[in-house]
Amino acid sequence: MKHHFSFESKPRRKATPVETPTGAPGAPKRPQRPRSARAHDAVLTATSALMREDGIPAITIDHIASRSGVSTATIYKHWPCKAAIIAEAFGRDTAKAVALPDTGHPIDDLVTYAADLLTYYTSSKGALFGQLLATCATEPQAAPYFHEFFLMPRRATLEPCWERAAEAGLTRPGVDAATATDVLMGPLAFRLLSGHGSLAPDEVRKLVEYALHGLLAPGTHRDS
Repeated sequence: MKHHFSFESKPRRKATPVETPTGAPGAPKRPQRPRSARAHDAVLTATSALMREDGIPAITIDHIASRSGVSTATIYKHWPCKAAIIAEAFGRDTAKAVALPDTGHPIDDLVTYAADLLTYYTSSKGALFGQLLATCATEPQAAPYFHEFFLMPRRATLEPCWERAAEAGLTRPGVDAATATDVLMGPLAFRLLSGHGSLAPDEVRKLVEYALHGLLAPGTHRDS
């Protein structure tokens, strides 16, 4: 049966926050004691403020220590380098800024989330994404932090939506959430990083629609 997806906005249900996944190999350890938790939060909060004010390249560990009131020695107990702190702080900020809607229409929710995420990445706060990638490339120790606190939460957010779409018969049998997320978000990330095309809401929705529906005409076969 052929399904026709609507890309018009619908009233949203309250979005459910998705917790950051833990336990991955090489995953950073989180503090357990209340005092350590307070220091951890103070560092992330200070880092977020410095990113907005000065941009990522200008941030140093000393700046973070001064702003947060947490010693550099304590900071290095929790993070191996500046980029690791930035990756966790930016991941937390993104989770607060962009939530997956749950309207009961999973395809529409995917479209809305993708559009909202790209709108955030092109805002003054979200535009730090490119700086984050550049910083992590020069500090390999930050890779596990980027993976756990930024990348995986974005992917985990979409998994329940793909599952609901599959249960409703809206996706092909056998389509897995990980691959589907790559197909959906990959073109958007490429355009964001390359800057070769518009990321206006209408353009984002067009890219998402192509990802969901494909580019070939109905009935076209690969050997045609």
